Amino acid sequence: MFIRSERLFLRPAWPEDRDEILARIGHEAVVRNLARVPWPYTAEDAREFVEKPQDHRLPNFLITAPGAGGARIIGACGLSLLDGEVNLGYWITPDEQGRGYATEAARALLSLARALGHGRVVAHHHVDNAASGRVLEKVGFRRTGRVAERFSRGRGYASPSREHEVVFESPADCGGDDSMNRRAA
Repeated sequence: MFIRSERLFLRPAWPEDRDEILARIGHEAVVRNLARVPWPYTAEDAREFVEKPQDHRLPNFLITAPGAGGARIIGACGLSLLDGEVNLGYWITPDEQGRGYATEAARALLSLARALGHGRVVAHHHVDNAASGRVLEKVGFRRTGRVAERFSRGRGYASPSREHEVVFESPADCGGDDSMNRRAA
């Protein structure tokens, strides 16, 4: 499965991506804001990520930025199950942050989630990562009011994490961006 947005191409990870993934995510500042990624991130972790089977209802993508020299990996995003709910997660390598890539990728992934028939998607961010909260709000997530201690493998401890959600009012019609018929629940 592939997604094309205005500036980005989201695609599955391939074995030849391992070294580039390692270089892009291998920053403590990135990994500390993720729940399931260990620090330090190793070549073995990159291999496991690349070899992880894809679930067509919960896909994971590398975020790439096409250019004259080819498409460079700038991050990753995906859907997963967290506490029985569909969860959206993402990361962007530090050199590419602040350019709207996380917002664009998250928006594209939400459109896919809606097309796949998911009625509700949640996302979480550590309260000390306000930038991630702003990305979620830009793409239509609303705070649920829940803040819970969530363990981060990158931090090695649990820290307060704010929950956000998007609830789709109607099923996807694949007819363009109508703000995805989202509402806060």
